Parts: sequence; structure tokens; C-alpha cells
Amino acid sequence: MSRTLKLVVGAVVGLVVLVSAGTFVYIHFIDGDAPKRLSLSTTATTAVSSDDPLDGTWRPTSASQVGYRVKEVLFGQDNEAVGRTNKVSGTMVMTGTTVTSVDLTVDMASVTSDQSRRDNQFRGRIMDVSSFPTATFKLAKPIQLPTASGAVTVPASGDLTLRGTSKPVTVDLKARRNGSHIEVNGTIPITFDEWGIPSPSFGPVTTQDHGELELLVVFAKAA
Repeated sequence: MSRTLKLVVGAVVGLVVLVSAGTFVYIHFIDGDAPKRLSLSTTATTAVSSDDPLDGTWRPTSASQVGYRVKEVLFGQDNEAVGRTNKVSGTMVMTGTTVTSVDLTVDMASVTSDQSRRDNQFRGRIMDVSSFPTATFKLAKPIQLPTASGAVTVPASGDLTLRGTSKPVTVDLKARRNGSHIEVNGTIPITFDEWGIPSPSFGPVTTQDHGELELLVVFAKAA
């Protein structure tokens, strides 16, 4: 191997090592850890009045959050991408302790992460929010809530629409009464090609073929 070729090879190897080391430092020390998973524990519990009936229509508040969580690799370094929005609208209707209907809409154009380049890919090629501006969930059958106080876990079946594709899903939801609010938390696994979602991989970033849809919806009773 000629001296010039050795220098070129050495420079390339050095560049790869430098990029990998720089990426490691950025991800682990500058960019920081991904946001924690959404859960009921992120909000404080307040006293519940037994005189306040559940019957009626409830709407999401700005304390709600819906988003994604996807594992990615950047120059050989593992990372977790998380994007969220609080732009959640719709209704939940209750009769006694029965949830009779849920119809939720999420503004997909408002989903943001900690990286603008990732957000541009999400809004454009990946989720094509100009063509599919919202994601929706509609409850397929009523949910009977246990009468026990505190947090409960119940299965919910409904139709989820992402990027124009609707599919039936069943998710275990955690729910609790928190003062004048009802909080609902859950995670839905999403395999991208099953929903017609292009691979989120772009440039030096590669991702798994699946991710998670996370939600924490905080409902307040409609006036």
C-alpha cells in the first residue's frame, strides 16, 4: 500500500471515529435523554368529590399529550426519538360508570420533537400532514369502568386512523379520576408498513420498522 493511500485510509478511519465519538457525546451529554414515557404519575392527584357525577360529555384539555416513540441509530449510536403534541380535540361521553363513546382527533402538523430536521421529515415524507392533517380514534364499543376508586386498567377497542389508513386496535388503558378531570393513559404499538407509513430512516439515521403511539388524555367536563 502506497504512503498516499495509507494516509487517505487513515484519514477516513479517523473521520469515522471522530464522527462516532462526536455523535456519542452529542446524544449522551448534550442532547440528553429522551422524555420519560407518558403515565398517570406525571400529574398530581387531587381529591375527588363523590357528589360530582360522571354523566355527560368530557373534552380533552391542553394538559393532554399524544405522540410517538421510535428507536433510532445515528452513526452507530442508539437513540430514542420522541415527538408529541397537546393539540387533541374531541369528546368522551359517559353514562354513569360506562364510557359510551370516544371520538378523538390529533393535529399531526403540531407534533414536535427536539430536532427540527426530524420534524420536517415527520410532517413531510413520513406522515404527509398536508394530505393527512389529523389522526383519529373512535371507540368501537362501550367501556364499563370498575366502581373501585383510584387508577383502573380497562381494555378499549376502537378504530385508529393514521396517515389515511384505518385499522381496528385494542389497547389497555389506565384511567383515574383526578379532581375535576379524568385522565387516560396508554400505548399502542405501530408497525409502520401496516399503516402505509414510509420508513422513518433518513440520511445517517436508521430506525426500527415499528414504534409506539403514546397518549395521556386529560378530560374536563364540558360546560
